[in-house]
Amino acid sequence: MKLNNWIHGQGVAPSSGLYLDNVNPKTGEVCGLIPRSDRTDVANAVAAAQAARRLTRLERSELLIAVADAVAKRIPEFAAAEAMDSGKTLQATTHGDIPRALDNLRFYAAALRNDATACHQMEDGFNYTLRQPLGNVALITPWNFPFHLFTWKVAPAIAMGNAVVVKPSELTPTTATLCAEVFTQVGAPNGLLNVVHGLGHEAGEALVQHPDIKAVSFTGGTVTGKHIAGVAAPLLKKISLELGGKNPSLVFADCDLDLAVAGVARAAFFNAGQVCLCGSRLLVERSIYAEFVERLVAEVAAGAWTPGESLGSLISFAHREKVAAYVDLARQEGGTVVCGGNRVGPEKSAFFEPTIITGLAIDCRVATEEIFGPVVTVHPFDSEQQALEMANFVEYGLGSSIWTQNLTRAHRLAERIESGMVWINTWNKRDFRVPFGGMKQSGVGREGGRYSMEFFSQDRNVCIQL
Repeated sequence: MKLNNWIHGQGVAPSSGLYLDNVNPKTGEVCGLIPRSDRTDVANAVAAAQAARRLTRLERSELLIAVADAVAKRIPEFAAAEAMDSGKTLQATTHGDIPRALDNLRFYAAALRNDATACHQMEDGFNYTLRQPLGNVALITPWNFPFHLFTWKVAPAIAMGNAVVVKPSELTPTTATLCAEVFTQVGAPNGLLNVVHGLGHEAGEALVQHPDIKAVSFTGGTVTGKHIAGVAAPLLKKISLELGGKNPSLVFADCDLDLAVAGVARAAFFNAGQVCLCGSRLLVERSIYAEFVERLVAEVAAGAWTPGESLGSLISFAHREKVAAYVDLARQEGGTVVCGGNRVGPEKSAFFEPTIITGLAIDCRVATEEIFGPVVTVHPFDSEQQALEMANFVEYGLGSSIWTQNLTRAHRLAERIESGMVWINTWNKRDFRVPFGGMKQSGVGREGGRYSMEFFSQDRNVCIQL
C-alpha cells in the first residue's frame, strides 16, 4: 500500500518523490510506503487550509456526524489498518480504538450545538462574547492511539470553525489518510482537513514554524514537546502539549484486593504499556506487599495479558530493544524481575512480555524514567505520607490511581497528588467533558469538552453603551 498526502481534497505525492517504509511491528515486514514530506508539502497543505471554504455552525456539526456514520460502515477496514500499523490486536481496534474515535466525532458534533458564550450586563451597557475560529491549526498526533487521538483533536478543531493540517506519526499513518478521504467523500470543503505524512524534524518542524498556523496541538514525548514549545512560543502561537508520564498506582491495605489487582494490571499492561497514563509505578502498603505481588504475578500468568493473543506488540523493533534495555538496567540497579522480562515472537517483531520488577530504589532510573512498555516496578510504603512523597517524587504529573475503601483518605490524597488526573478505585475511566492534561513535565494546557473547544477558538468581547 502506497499512501499519499491528502491536500485540498485529494491524494498528492510528496514533492520530493521520497517515501518511508511503513513496517508492521507484529512481523517486522514492510507493509507499505508513506510520503517523506518536506516544507513544500507543508506549505501546500497550509495554503489549501487557508483557501478552504468555512462552514456554518450547523454545517460543521452535520459534517462530523456524517463522517462518523461513514466510518462506522467501514469499521473492519479501519480496524485492520490500525492493527497493521500499530501492532494492536484486531479485537482491540475493532471494539476499542475505532468506536472510541467515532464517539469523539459525535460528541463534538453535539457539543457544538450546545456551546454558549456569556453576556455581562452593566448599569448603562452590556457586554457579549464572540467565540470565533483561530484560522488554520496544526495537529501532531502520536502512534499509540492513532485514530482515536486523531479524532480527539480534529473533531473540536473542525467544530470550532478552523481548517486543519494534521501530521500523524510516521509509524501509524493509514487511518489518518482513510479518514481524510472520508471527509472529502461526505462533502467537506476541499482543504478543510489536510494530512501531511513524514518525519517530525522535517514535516512536523515546518508545520509548527509556518506563519499561517495559529495554534499547535501535540501529543507525544516530553523532549519533543519542549522543542515544539521552543519553536512556537516566540511566534506567539497557542500551544497544547500532552506529554509523558510516570504514573503511580497507590494500593492501601484496606483496598478491595480483587478489584485492585485487576485494575493495577490493566493500568500497567493495557496497550502493552504504551499509554501516557499507564500506572508504571506500583506503590503498595507493606502489610499486603508480598501478597499483592504474588497475586499480580498470578494475574499475568492467567493469560489475560499474553503477547500475540490478548496483548499486541510494541510499536517497533527498535522500541522493543529500548524496553529490553530498561529491564537489563533494572537488574543492574538491584531489581528482581519476578515476571516476564523477555522478548517473544518472531525475530524482527516487537512483542515483549508483561514485566514486574521488585527491589528497586524509588529514585533509580527505571523507577523514574518513562519506559512506555509493559513494565511495572513495585515499591512498598509504610504510611500515607510516605506514599504521597513517593508518588510525587518524579518530574512527571499526568495521572495517578488510588486503591482504598477509605474515601476520606482518597479525597485527601487526590488533592495533594501532583497529577492532572486522579482515579479512585479505577483507572482511565473517561468522560468526554472533563479536563485531560498534566502537571510538571507532563504537559501544558487541557483537552476534552469545553477545554478543547476553547483552545481551538478565541473569545472576543463586545461592549455596548446604552
